[in-house]
Amino acid sequence: MPQSGPQWVDRALAILDEVASSPGPLAAKALARRVGCSLSTAYHLLGPLAERGYVTRTARGYVPGPRIPALHREFRRQWEPAAGTAELLGRLRRATGGEAYHTAYRGGVITVVDTTAPVTDTANPFAPGRETRAHATAHGKALLAALPRTARRRYLDEHGMARLTAATITSAELLEAELARVRGQGFAVSVGEADPAFTCLALTLPGPQEAGAVHALSVSLPTEEYRRRPQAARLALERAAAGSL
Repeated sequence: MPQSGPQWVDRALAILDEVASSPGPLAAKALARRVGCSLSTAYHLLGPLAERGYVTRTARGYVPGPRIPALHREFRRQWEPAAGTAELLGRLRRATGGEAYHTAYRGGVITVVDTTAPVTDTANPFAPGRETRAHATAHGKALLAALPRTARRRYLDEHGMARLTAATITSAELLEAELARVRGQGFAVSVGEADPAFTCLALTLPGPQEAGAVHALSVSLPTEEYRRRPQAARLALERAAAGSL
């Protein structure tokens, strides 16, 4: 018997998550097994998802549907702090040679909204989506430093401070000291704290914004490359944030 109500919605979303994160097409039987439902329930849920364009059925199984790119486009538009943010990321990438990112805090959530990194670059550790490693990333530290202490503590209590590398800050006291430095110098740096191979720089974007929302601009470079020209990368980031790049 097909599920209804909240469980129905939860399983439909679970199916969508499985299809989106799979390296290839997934058969209905595999989806039913992964989300813990019967095959008939899986088909019952896949029908409206396919009809609305969220998934597409192929000879090998289900893949993301044509509605997904439109959702991403609208997501970026509604989170964009100002017109032209995507173009700004492109200019920052050309100026630094590293990948550029727009990240935002909104409604208690930190999200990597947009990036110049190709979607096929699975080695890039800062893909678009929900960010749970704010304590270890430059964009996360820039955003946390700009938040009221209660909002910052709420975020960290929810997501924790996992040790990702030997350089990750996992002490609340040490992180508060680091965030005080960020506020004092006006930018954040993460040298191998989220991924040992990358160094990131970030700063918050100025100007009027939605109440409770904070936006950050950041760039990531291989650590060895960053060490050869740290000042140039920071200058380009500051110019981009000021709109003069």
